[in-house]
Amino acid sequence: MMPQASTSRVCSHCDGFPVVHITTGTVTPDGQRRTLPAACPVCKGAGTRTAPAVLVRAGK
Repeated sequence: MMPQASTSRVCSHCDGFPVVHITTGTVTPDGQRRTLPAACPVCKGAGTRTAPAVLVRAGK
């Protein structure tokens, strides 16, 4: 089977790592660090962006 052409590409702002966890500096009672998730504002946490539309000139 032939591979399908993809119209999405890796987000240029997050390089495909759309969600990261940032430590708050505090520790839970069982010893784990508290973290907050932060999603990429450009791709909204998807990691990919659609390819830009191509301008096609028609006519003369």
